Amino acid sequence: MEIQGTIEEIIFRNDDNGYSIVTVADQEQIHIVVGYMPVVSEGEMMRFIGEPTFHKTYGEQFKASSCEVLEPTEEKGILKYLASGVIKGIGPALAERIVKKFGEDTLDVFKYNPEKLKSVQGIGQQKLNDIIASYADQRAMSDVVIFLQKFDISLAYATRIYKVFKEQTIKKISENPYVLVEEVKGIGFHMADDIAVAMGVEKSSPYRLYSGIKHVLGLIVNQGHTFAYEADLVAEAGRILRVGEKEVRDELTELIIKGDLHRTMMDDQAAIYLMPYYNAELNITKKLLKLAFGAFDIIDVDHEESLAAYEKDHDMTFAENQKKAIMSSTDQGVMVITGGPGTGKTTIINGIIDVFHKKNLKVLLAAPTGRAAKRMSEATGNEAKTLHRLLEYQYGEEGYLAFNKDASDPLEGDLIIVDEASMIDTLLMNHLIEAVAPGTRLILVGDVDQLPAVGAGNILKDMIGSQLFETVVLETIFRQASESMIVTNAHKINHGEMPDLNAKDKDFYMLKANSNNQVAKQIVSLCESRLPNYYKLDAIKDIQVLCPMKSSPIGVHQLNKDLQAALNPPHKKKAERAFGDTIFRVGDKVMQIKNNYSIPWEEKYTFLKGEGVFNGDIGYIEHIDMNQKTITVLYDEEKQVVYDWVQLDELVLSYAVTVHKSQGSEFPVVVMPVFNVPPMLSHRNILYTAITRARQLVVLVGTPYQLKNMIDNHHHQNRNSGLKAMFKMVKDAYDT
Repeated sequence: MEIQGTIEEIIFRNDDNGYSIVTVADQEQIHIVVGYMPVVSEGEMMRFIGEPTFHKTYGEQFKASSCEVLEPTEEKGILKYLASGVIKGIGPALAERIVKKFGEDTLDVFKYNPEKLKSVQGIGQQKLNDIIASYADQRAMSDVVIFLQKFDISLAYATRIYKVFKEQTIKKISENPYVLVEEVKGIGFHMADDIAVAMGVEKSSPYRLYSGIKHVLGLIVNQGHTFAYEADLVAEAGRILRVGEKEVRDELTELIIKGDLHRTMMDDQAAIYLMPYYNAELNITKKLLKLAFGAFDIIDVDHEESLAAYEKDHDMTFAENQKKAIMSSTDQGVMVITGGPGTGKTTIINGIIDVFHKKNLKVLLAAPTGRAAKRMSEATGNEAKTLHRLLEYQYGEEGYLAFNKDASDPLEGDLIIVDEASMIDTLLMNHLIEAVAPGTRLILVGDVDQLPAVGAGNILKDMIGSQLFETVVLETIFRQASESMIVTNAHKINHGEMPDLNAKDKDFYMLKANSNNQVAKQIVSLCESRLPNYYKLDAIKDIQVLCPMKSSPIGVHQLNKDLQAALNPPHKKKAERAFGDTIFRVGDKVMQIKNNYSIPWEEKYTFLKGEGVFNGDIGYIEHIDMNQKTITVLYDEEKQVVYDWVQLDELVLSYAVTVHKSQGSEFPVVVMPVFNVPPMLSHRNILYTAITRARQLVVLVGTPYQLKNMIDNHHHQNRNSGLKAMFKMVKDAYDT
């Protein structure tokens, strides 16, 4: 059925997805119309296609499956349309003057002779320019949204697409829907492919193959690889795109000729790179080798005297490999320090800083995440920055990240120490190495046995494996650390041994549970009452549940719902906001899940301002403003960040988070389900990483059988990376 009429009133509007309830007046009656209306304003003429429904509370309604904007033709409708504020610069009073002068011809004046509007009191040239631009933009946006509505594209995505292509949107997409993947941030291949299928684009279209091959290679990169073996890429692309091997290979060759992809040989097999990753690995290789083997200033230090003085001042004694690391710091261009918890990495960093500071040399400290940088600052008493802040990131208008520090304006320091270096991926390492000036020393500190970076590459492991860089491996657990079962058991697990469980008055326990339901109940009970009551903990801030998996009755998604219900239940004094299947409530613990370099923050007490919240940052919802449609989150007990409704896809509940998301963080207490872990996640390094995130207490919930399975599974997923091969190739070229 079809209804056509004027929008009299917008009863309800969800700005996130365009779902609306409106009253529509035709010549006979008033209809209540419900449905997704990407563009709707009071006074507009609209045509709806749909069917009548009956709501048990609200009575008869018309459920619209599609809608189309029609221009009002009568003076009353035109006046209401203009007075609604839909056109920038026109309010009710000005709308009345315009319609009084031009009557039913008003919209024809807007379209065909807008200069006439200057004859209306209150419209000068600048205001006219604003009105013309706003009217054109509003009409074009309306056309685009309705065009995209046919392909089930949400209002949020339609707006994002329109901002890129403006009035050319329909033309661009009609010519090549895959242009969305290339030019609109956040639009993936599958969305573009659905549009293309609906438009009748052939499976073997060059546009589709071009976009599809890059999409498949991107999926491989998302698994941590910097390249794909050509045979694997061709097979996977053929499967996903449902085309033959020859078609894939022909288009692959075109992509390589165009310079979008790079082909090289790895392990006697053809390997295919996305160009940014090939260029990054080659640049990292060349720059690291130049730093390691190039010339730098000699630092004249009597290490025996310096170390003895430090030991006396701090009432401690260095181990031999700690001394070796500190002494090597002055005569190595690049050095790696790796070891597990309690092996003295921080002590070495402090010793190195002392040596350089006594020589009046500048030391820069950094870490990949805000939490890791904060811990580094606390442990050393010196300022440590995130790598992004160190490199002075900036976020451009088109949504792309750039760094002010690079080869043309390098970092000013004699030594750069980066902690938690196992988290550095290939692209970030490339930006860092670009900003390190020749002659500057670089020290990477990390635990190579933890999970590798979320992004592609395995920088720390590849550097150690190349055997080209001075590497200090720390294995001795120091006395104070050895008193902690967390540290002792972490090392046991790392060596393939079962940990000591449930030793009296210690900090490492396992509670047995033999079903998903038992595990979930135990975890909720631990967090809600048992641990807070016994250890005097804050149930929300001090306890972190870490899960190997997301989707499971004892995975992140379900446990967050269970823990929210127990720790922060609904209350009439607590505002809440539903977003998808998540309810955000005042008091909730939340995590930022993507880097947002441009979102503003303000310190709660000093009112200092800045920008940027990063993937993995954990905060707490302070306020929800239903009128302003915002949620305020407090990070690090001082930084307030205000999110609009449309930005809520950047937040998730974080009573429980994945082990991967916990990298670089530390928590007073870690609780972890160890039961029914999928084989692909039942790995020793996942367990090891989770345990090493705890400072005071670890509680595992599950079965010793599953625990042993995780410990026994030491088969790391090998990541395709060209660094080691490039190190050898470039070093051999230098040597000859």
